[in-house]
Amino acid sequence: MKTNPSSYSRGYLIALTATVLWSSTGILISYINRTYSLPSLVLAFWRDLFVAFGMILGLAIFSRTRFHLPRTHWKFIALYGLTLAIFNTAWTFSVQYNGAAVATVLAFSSPAITAILSRIVFKEEFSHVKILSIVLTSLGVILVSGAINPEVWKLNPLGIIFGLLTGLFFAIYNLEGTHASDLQIDSWTALLYSFGAAAVFLFFFNLGTDLWMARPPLGDLMWLGHSFDGWAWLAFLGVAPTLGGFGLYTLSLRYLPPTVSSLIATSEPGLTVIWAYFIFGEVLTPMQFFGSLVLFAGVILLRVRERPAANEITEMP
Repeated sequence: MKTNPSSYSRGYLIALTATVLWSSTGILISYINRTYSLPSLVLAFWRDLFVAFGMILGLAIFSRTRFHLPRTHWKFIALYGLTLAIFNTAWTFSVQYNGAAVATVLAFSSPAITAILSRIVFKEEFSHVKILSIVLTSLGVILVSGAINPEVWKLNPLGIIFGLLTGLFFAIYNLEGTHASDLQIDSWTALLYSFGAAAVFLFFFNLGTDLWMARPPLGDLMWLGHSFDGWAWLAFLGVAPTLGGFGLYTLSLRYLPPTVSSLIATSEPGLTVIWAYFIFGEVLTPMQFFGSLVLFAGVILLRVRERPAANEITEMP
């Protein structure tokens, strides 16, 4: 990829804007949870549905050909959407139990988990760099979550579990994104149908939970009622940080190598910590701060040293 200085500058600005948008996701979820006490599964459903609606509107205006998806790919997209639904559910619960800052840091366990799954699924070789990165990332997750202290498992076990599930299912989502690229599914088409399928699965997650808890079916789905502000925040969460973040990150790959864009995205947890401090007064403990540095070191090491070959460069799904 050959780029001139102006293109690099444009790419950096676009990637940084995408990262700023992404970093506000946990903050917005925390705000909606605290302000409206919106159930996490309901929040996850509406978030994905608003993303799908935003994609439908955008493609209807700019690229209707991307609506086409061959029938041979429907089963894969359904699995893709199920993974996304579980990831978004785990992420929303992680923010609820851990706070935005810690939840975002724990989600960055996904690169190490991706490396492990790639070894299992795609038989990728494990270099010394990958092994060291996995060790550093795992240590960082343990320190940030406080899992090294047995008392934490008694006080906040769900926070640790949901935090790790977020990393696991985002790693699976990344691998499925690679497979979508191998199937030559357009990245925007995959984004539309994966979020659409995720919204369908989350609808049934909500229904099943209500039936299991002997509550009125889908009684919480319209939790916000006539709260215009609440619905506006939900729509903004889906369209701006989620869809806007994905869209701008994909656009940045036109101007920057994927490794550079990925490294810029690595600043997301740091930005979230800043947002969380000024808005909610959330502060990492010294141990969590040290664990964050260890985790980021593992992520950066993996992304800097494991550069893709020129023929391996693909767009983010």
